[in-house]
Amino acid sequence: MNELERELNYPLGEALPEPGATLALPAALTGQRNSGVRWVRMALPFALDHINLWLLRDRINGQDGWSVVDCCIARDEAKTQWEQIFASSLDGLPVLRVIVTHMHPDHIGLAHWLCERWHTPQRDCPLLISATDYHLARIGSADVKGFGGESAADFYAVHGLTDPESIEKIRQRAGYYHSLVPDVPSRFQRLMDGDVLTIGDHAWQCISGYGHAPEHISLYCAELDLLIGGDMMLPRISTNVSVFEMEPEADPLRLFLASIDKFKALPSKTLTLPSHGKPFTGLHQRIAQLHAHHQARLAEVLDACSTKPCSAADILPVLFKRQLDLHQTTFAMGESIAHLHALWFDGRVHRSRDSQGIYRFSAR
Repeated sequence: MNELERELNYPLGEALPEPGATLALPAALTGQRNSGVRWVRMALPFALDHINLWLLRDRINGQDGWSVVDCCIARDEAKTQWEQIFASSLDGLPVLRVIVTHMHPDHIGLAHWLCERWHTPQRDCPLLISATDYHLARIGSADVKGFGGESAADFYAVHGLTDPESIEKIRQRAGYYHSLVPDVPSRFQRLMDGDVLTIGDHAWQCISGYGHAPEHISLYCAELDLLIGGDMMLPRISTNVSVFEMEPEADPLRLFLASIDKFKALPSKTLTLPSHGKPFTGLHQRIAQLHAHHQARLAEVLDACSTKPCSAADILPVLFKRQLDLHQTTFAMGESIAHLHALWFDGRVHRSRDSQGIYRFSAR
């Protein structure tokens, strides 16, 4: 546990759900004899090796059942775990709806399968998600060249990633999103900031967030003092905040920091249920940590740009001290550009293109 983690509290200790099973939140954490919240944890084949998913006891039109929050990527192992959970942890009740915090593959990958799995002639199983993330997910899943590939390779190249092998591998990843999200439901119910969802006996407020995903939706229940933070509020790692080729002039770091400040209005005792890591309390402290983290990284980037004009690729070793594989490098490039853009839009660095057409940033 690092020093920042020690400033947070993990009420469940080392407890984790077993594969193919759920872990009910203890009554002592929510003040309710039965909160109706169950934790699911599934493996991911990445460096970030797991995702947390949530089951919420629900009732719609007199039918008792469950709402699922987030889905995992589309892979047979995840489907098998879901089937084990359906058989052992739903108390014989159906899944009534699927709620997705945002369009990244580990969150929406199996949404289509889940909605189809629990659809019956008498009852639909709808997808609930923000409109922005829904439509981008449809684009990415419907077209094997919808995201990445040639356009991503060109984008990273103009930001200084010129290694031929890496660029060629990125070109070959044109169907990467589609491989993890092969389909998305053809219909959805829109979630917007300020909406209140009645899930079972409890009201959950939708809180929009930006900078990590186009229109991320977190869920807060005041009665249970619970925040399903998705990827906007993680305890151990800082959320990925990137610029992508589809919006090359974006300033996502500003959006992200403004978004997490919305959570300051929630009580300090709120139990945060993150998509990665363990449930924790210390929400206000974590917000302060994330601000401090990014301000420190911005200072390092500015210092580097004061020494010489820097591309985003030049900034990689400034922000990331560890060895990166290609999957991590693409996220790291997006993060580097995001930090450079934050300084650029703030007027602290100047952007120009060199004789090779590469963007370089110099301190003013």
